[in-house]
This record gives sequence, C-alpha cells and structure tokens, in this order.
Amino acid sequence: MLALPIDSVLPEVCAALSSRSAVVLTAPAGSGKTTRVPPALLDAGLAGDGKVVVLQPRRVAARLVARRIAQERGVRLGEEVGYQVRFDRRSGPSTRIEVVTEGLLLRRLQVDPELSEVGVVVLDEFHERSLHTDLALALLHEVIEVLRPDLRLVVMSATLDAEPVVAWLGGPSRCAHVHAPGRTFPLELRHAPRRDERRSPVRVAQGVRAALDTVPDGHVLAFLPGLGEIRATAERLDTLGVPVLPLHGRLSAAEQDRALAPSAVRKVVLATNIAETSVTLPGVRAVVDSGEERAPRFVPAWQSTRLV
Repeated sequence: MLALPIDSVLPEVCAALSSRSAVVLTAPAGSGKTTRVPPALLDAGLAGDGKVVVLQPRRVAARLVARRIAQERGVRLGEEVGYQVRFDRRSGPSTRIEVVTEGLLLRRLQVDPELSEVGVVVLDEFHERSLHTDLALALLHEVIEVLRPDLRLVVMSATLDAEPVVAWLGGPSRCAHVHAPGRTFPLELRHAPRRDERRSPVRVAQGVRAALDTVPDGHVLAFLPGLGEIRATAERLDTLGVPVLPLHGRLSAAEQDRALAPSAVRKVVLATNIAETSVTLPGVRAVVDSGEERAPRFVPAWQSTRLV
C-alpha cells in the first residue's frame, strides 16, 4: 500500500484517543487522513463493538472515500466498509466503517441520541463549517458529556485553527491536538494578464488550452462554479483531442470514477469545488481556476440555505 504522510502520526492519534474523549487532527490536503484514519481507529479497537462513522459534507466525496477505503482494505464495498448518502446506500449489518453525509448524521442523532451502535465519530473537512457540521459537533459533545462518555470523537481538517476547537471540547486534558506534516512541491502561479469580462466557460476553455500547450505532461484540472458552466466549457473543448471529463455531484458513480481514475492518457477534468479538498486527483500537473464558485450560505432572514 502506498505510504502517505499521515501514516507517521496514526499511532499518536490512536494513543491520544485511547486516553481522551476527542482528538483534533490537522494535516495538509492530500496527506491521506480521510482514508487512513478511520481504518486505523477500527484496527486499534477504539470503536469497541461499534462502528466508525465518518461525516463527509459532500455526497460525491462520501462515495469516493468509502470506495477507496474498501479498496485499500481489500474488501467489497457495502460489507466491512460502506456509505450512506441521500437516496443511495451501500452498507449492511456487517459494516464497521460507514461514511455518511451531515444530514444523515443529524437524523441518527435525533432517532438514537446515544448513537448506541457507534464507537467513534469522525468529522472530516471540518474547515468547511456549515450549520449542519457545527450542530453535529455540539450535539456529539453533549452526547459524550451526558450520555456516552465512552464515545470517541475525531475532528479533522486541512486548514482549521485547532486551538479554539480543542478548548471548546474540554482543553488538552479532554481533547488532544495532533498535527501531521505534509509534503511540498514546486508551484508556479500564472495569472491572466488583465481583467477579462468574458463568461467563465470562455475564459476557462482558453486557460485549459494554454495549460495543455505550456505544461508538457500530466492531466489538467479546471474549477468552474457549476454544472451549466461545466457543460458550456466542455462544448468549447469538443475538438481538443484529449478526453474532457466532468466532475460534479449529479453524475453517476461510474462517471465520477471515470473522472477520478488514474490514467496513462492525458485528460482534462472540469470540476466544481468538490475537487478542492474533498477528493484527490492523481496525475494533475496544471490547474485552471475560474475564480468563481457556488457555495451554500445560511440566510438568517429566510431561515434557510441558498447557493450564492
């Protein structure tokens, strides 16, 4: 199995969680924390006879994470390792590591406040901070304090300021902070020479062509705000001569796998912001960023969340 930066701190994470109720783990994107930490917790016996439940804010990421963990452990998806997202479930009675989205975790807390079948809860990508994840953290903290002192909690992030979370979870005596170093690589930034008022599909298509011309090998990843912009950009790259693959939440699992799978053939992936932190694309050597994204924002006046 490929060695990843997170592997060096897995014993420290397990040791800290065996003597405390919570751990905050910070590690750079791509270090392997999402796929390596939950199996390590299970193998260390920290979940007891229960499950390790992993919260992933995005449905696409939840499926991909579960599939990757199952692949690394050599098991069939839906057995020891599974996932559950809205309208899609691949888990069963034998599932010990289950990846779920935030709404489903909150529903479980409502139905079973003690989380009687769960031994460890992992809140991944916590830096994305939404009303749902903040509420989940608050409820889990209350469950540990009042109902389940044996329940263990891991909060993971690439960019989170850990100290306030550690303090809120009871300080160093109740919650440890573990940091995993990452690996750095040379990075060159190139900006458009002047402000461009054209729509993002036009600008990104031009940027993709420039990246293919100037970067001799590897895949190109382009960030766009949504499905409409991805389709419009793909139309403009129809005669490019290399595969142009979309990546967004409305694709089927097979189409998502096609975009993310390692490939010896050069390709262009047109993605929403899901590819920023939730998933890692192997082989990318150039990134084209439109500078725009659609993100959920809670509007107090409406008491609801909208995309802006």
